Amino acid sequence: MIVCDNLVKIYKTGDIEVVALQGLDLTVEDGEFMAIIGSSGSGKSTLLNMLGGLDRPSAGTLLVDGTDLLKANDKQMRQYRKDTVGFMWQNNARNLIPYLTAVENVELPMFLKGKVNRNRALELLDMVGMVHRKNSKLNQLSGGEQQRIAMAISIANNPRLLLADEPTGAVDTKTSGMVMDVFRDLNKNLGVTIIIVTHDLKLSKKVNRVVAIRDGRTSSEFIRKSYKEEMQNSENMFLQEEEEDKEELVVVDRAGRLQIPKEYLEKLGLTGKNKLKVEIENGQIIIKAPDMDKIKN
Repeated sequence: MIVCDNLVKIYKTGDIEVVALQGLDLTVEDGEFMAIIGSSGSGKSTLLNMLGGLDRPSAGTLLVDGTDLLKANDKQMRQYRKDTVGFMWQNNARNLIPYLTAVENVELPMFLKGKVNRNRALELLDMVGMVHRKNSKLNQLSGGEQQRIAMAISIANNPRLLLADEPTGAVDTKTSGMVMDVFRDLNKNLGVTIIIVTHDLKLSKKVNRVVAIRDGRTSSEFIRKSYKEEMQNSENMFLQEEEEDKEELVVVDRAGRLQIPKEYLEKLGLTGKNKLKVEIENGQIIIKAPDMDKIKN
């Protein structure tokens, strides 16, 4: 579904250049349900905007469902946004038009594609458990209700890819769990690829794969070992998590570079060092602090 290869994004303001992504590599399979995490300024929102066709890469490769988003012209980008991708913002004022009812909001992406289907809009509201609020407007809905209606809106154009920016950032823990349940159902029942961008590490328990971004590059991944089995055998997968059910993998890019998690370097007293000693020992790669006296000599 998605191939990012040495992806670069540079923002220019006057004489100042800010490198938001610096050689990011990422592959996402069709039908995956995954999260991208990272601190503020790590590049995760920049990546989401480019995947959504809201911004363009500066260099590298960005393919989504066969569309080259680096080379696409404006017409192709508009078509991509209408046909391929659905987007859900953290701020519900950006998801819902306040003077339209819930069902009219769901119909809006259909209108932009040229074919409004009221029955389909009602089906989508029912899918997210909100058909009983079909005639309600934004100010008549709770935060959790707004989020679920926003999900119905985001899939109204039958996208192959659904992107969500901090979808649980403005709701309480209970509502957050409900929102994630709906995402799981959409992924399972519609087969849509879902990518959630968040700073909430707890979401690693809700999805099958978590990719961490640091300094504009993919740094590590968390993969839940029993996700596929739970998807097939359990309707309460989010309530049965164990911390040891996932493992962390450090990402090695095409040039052989890797980003070692900061907490590992801190624990070994290696922070602030730009040169480390690497050895192969018993089939393992060992990283050590170098002997600085030997380096000086």
